[in-house]
Amino acid sequence: MPTTKTLREGSTPKRAAILSAAQELFLTDGFDRTSVDAVAARAEVSKRTVYDYFGDKRTLLRAVVDAVGQSLITTIRRTLDDTLTDPTALTEAPVLEDALVTFSMRIATDMLGSAEYATLQRLVRAESGNLSNRGYNSMADTPDEALAERFAAFAEAGLLDVPDARLAADQFIALTFGVALDRLGSANAAEDTRVRPLVVEGVRTFLRAYRTR
Repeated sequence: MPTTKTLREGSTPKRAAILSAAQELFLTDGFDRTSVDAVAARAEVSKRTVYDYFGDKRTLLRAVVDAVGQSLITTIRRTLDDTLTDPTALTEAPVLEDALVTFSMRIATDMLGSAEYATLQRLVRAESGNLSNRGYNSMADTPDEALAERFAAFAEAGLLDVPDARLAADQFIALTFGVALDRLGSANAAEDTRVRPLVVEGVRTFLRAYRTR
């Protein structure tokens, strides 16, 4: 079927049912062995509806990956709002450190330990050749940029000295989750108690570099 046609936004419940069915089948049977007929049958919609909403199977795969990625981004933003919201409450160095550790550990459990994250990793690894661009990442730079926005707000409040907020966010992620991934092969704190000490030391190293003197 051509992919240049105008796609329908359509019914939200039907779209969700198609995405859910496609995700299950892509995970269990793989992209190549999953037919549009099978997706339509599991979603209880017509084959025409699948094509009208998504155009072709590759576009459907990317939509599945995007939906999972957006769910994880929502988790990240919610965690930021829960843990790193009010700069006026974080003026003491130990309190700021504790807040950054709490944020990191929430990400390491609620996100990196979630079924959604495992699903995203499996789909991207298994089906990278069938996504539009090799190395495609539905989350792109969004998590880094969300954290950078928070660090910029902390800099305005005088808590951090960050001339380049995005660079600071990249370095924070590298010092915490990046170290855990390099050392342990995973940053999932829900499954590995060794993650927390690495995260704590990463936060302390970050603050030694960026805490306002």
